[in-house]
Amino acid sequence: MTGLTHRWRAAALSAGATRPTAVDDAGAELVARWQEPHRHYHTLAHLTAVLDVVDRYAPAAHQPDLVRLAAWCHDAVYDPRAPGDRNERDSAALAEVLLTRVGLPAAEVAEVGRLVLLTAGHAVDPADADGVLLCDADLAVLAAPEPEYDRYAAAIRREYAHVPEPDYRVGRARVLSGLIALPTLFRSAPLADAGQARARANLTRELAALTGREPGGEVFGAT
Repeated sequence: MTGLTHRWRAAALSAGATRPTAVDDAGAELVARWQEPHRHYHTLAHLTAVLDVVDRYAPAAHQPDLVRLAAWCHDAVYDPRAPGDRNERDSAALAEVLLTRVGLPAAEVAEVGRLVLLTAGHAVDPADADGVLLCDADLAVLAAPEPEYDRYAAAIRREYAHVPEPDYRVGRARVLSGLIALPTLFRSAPLADAGQARARANLTRELAALTGREPGGEVFGAT
């Protein structure tokens, strides 16, 4: 068992799972999903990064082990061709199947499913401590230094290699604009203080490159 699957096992058992063998089987299935060949950003590296943020700020959560389980499940289904929030809905459904199978109580299963669904739009009530932690951890890459952010953006483009460039620019710009429009990208004080400005700068810079507009709004490169 790898260090990563140890983390899954520990979180599941601590949260109330009663079937250790089923826990191990579910962990193996999740690892296999996160290693699918079409993934370039939504990989085990992303999962590990999200879990690391959750662990770092776990004292702020009400039920940190459920947040950890939601982190494991939040991109467990990832098909770049799926429309809308289909991946999040399918990931939540998978979480419910796997966590029921391992013997997690029904209320906890439902809560993990709820948390997974929040990652569809990252619009979360600031009073929802567990939702805040999961969404902030999922978006933490946005506050990375420019070279790391650029690698993230390039990896997302590879996941959508099937989309023609003009269509990708429109779709990606819509995603970025939605994130920029959020009242705040990070709701937990430590992440907000450390990363809010850099995340907005990264998003604005990528959006400018996609739309042919400088951050100030002037068109450049127009024909």
